[in-house]
Order: sequence, then structure tokens, then C-alpha cells
Amino acid sequence: MSTAMNFGSKSFQPRPPDKGSFPLDHFGECKSFKEKFMKCLRDNRFENALCRSESKDYLECRMERQLMAQEPLEKLGFGDLTDGKPGAETTS
Repeated sequence: MSTAMNFGSKSFQPRPPDKGSFPLDHFGECKSFKEKFMKCLRDNRFENALCRSESKDYLECRMERQLMAQEPLEKLGFGDLTDGKPGAETTS
């Protein structure tokens, strides 16, 4: 007599991660950008609006190294930091 438990024919269906979920930076490729951003946050009492340039640089690093999906900076809320040029990167 079989005692295997069968809870129906439902099977696990994998799905991609939600937007905003991305791989960890295991090799520290963007660590310097992250540290600069975190220092800015600490120095400014965690007022993230004062650290937008550092945030943009960090996200650009992640996108360049395929640690997150490529997104236009304008779509991420940095349109004012790109001199109005689609996909333009500014040097800091």
C-alpha cells in the first residue's frame, strides 16, 4: 500500500523576480559607489533627496555590470540629472 502524499496536480511554476529584486553584488563591483551613497546618507541625516547624484551613480554601476535590468535614468527619476538627454550619463 502506497503512503505517498499527493496534494493534487498543482506543480510549482517559477517566475522571474519582482521589479526591484536584483542579484547581490557578490564581487563588490559597485562597493565604492554604495559606500559613497551610504556616507552621503549618514552625513545628511538620511535625507535621500540630498544624495540623488550618488544614488544615480550607484544604479548606473549596477546596470553597467548587469546586476540589475537596464532602465532609462529618466524612468528611475533622474531625468533632471541627465541634462535632458535621453540615456545620457553625466560625469561627477
